[in-house]
Amino acid sequence: MENINHPLFNWIPYKLIEKDNEVYFEWLYLSDIKFAEPFFDETVSKCKSHEYNSKRIKAVSSVDNLIEWSQELESVELKSLVFHVSRCGSTMLSQCLATSSENIMISEGPIIDQILRSDNFGLEKKATLLKSVLKFLGQKRFHEQKNLILKLDAWHIFNAGYLRTVFPEIPFALLYRKPDEVLKSHQKLMGMHMVPNLIPPTVFGITNQEIEETNFQQYGALVLEKYFKGFLDFYETDRNTALLNYNEGMKNVIEKFISFIDVDYAQDELEKMFERLKKHSKNESVVFNGDSFKEEALPVDFTRLNILHKNLSNTLLEHSGR
Repeated sequence: MENINHPLFNWIPYKLIEKDNEVYFEWLYLSDIKFAEPFFDETVSKCKSHEYNSKRIKAVSSVDNLIEWSQELESVELKSLVFHVSRCGSTMLSQCLATSSENIMISEGPIIDQILRSDNFGLEKKATLLKSVLKFLGQKRFHEQKNLILKLDAWHIFNAGYLRTVFPEIPFALLYRKPDEVLKSHQKLMGMHMVPNLIPPTVFGITNQEIEETNFQQYGALVLEKYFKGFLDFYETDRNTALLNYNEGMKNVIEKFISFIDVDYAQDELEKMFERLKKHSKNESVVFNGDSFKEEALPVDFTRLNILHKNLSNTLLEHSGR
């Protein structure tokens, strides 16, 4: 069936609802809007004003409905899952990739996190749901679309082993950056995962003892330690994974990523990606002149973080030809 004839053409499941021990999915009509915003939720906001989405009664389905409906939908090929440590150029990478008409770039879709963290599904059911949701998110809505790329939330590195069982052949990319730059960026505007208990510490593998021994300023460093350790552990055991270092330059990151996922973009598509680097990752109307951080040191002990970062960079050098 061509997607244009599918009754759910241009519709996506975008929110998981758990109520009274039942699970439902709420749906959103995209119309002709592409996933071009820095984050998935921003695209959702743009679609909210459409008459189909502004009705008092929402479009909702069961889990089994979603799985069944996805089976007749044509979707583009999933090319990569992108993991990152936050504030490391992942939004810039996704925005550059989104400039290509061939790409569907899903950036931190909450529905993926909701499925991964739900207690209502076993691992096998989660795998089926993830694939079904990606069929809808990656549905071929425009003839030029060929590639689906999924940028996950930073804490999903702890799900990388499971996601490898779900997507055994898909290239995984791990993007990181110098720890002091990551934490200085969070000092300007702190991400929710860097604030104690906004996300359960167990998501990061943080123990009660570590919580008791860690003050507010050090908590973000502890979370980042867990990310770096997760990167090292996964990269050492998975051969279909690329390490990408923001500090080698974003143009280098883009070129390495494209080579890794083995997509042959036309020159004009590449030029659009590189042109996007000149603008701010989260606001295309603002020229990007580089990050500016305060000179004073953060009140953070970087000892363990710096060791982990050095190990990551050494590992990258050792495996540069793999």
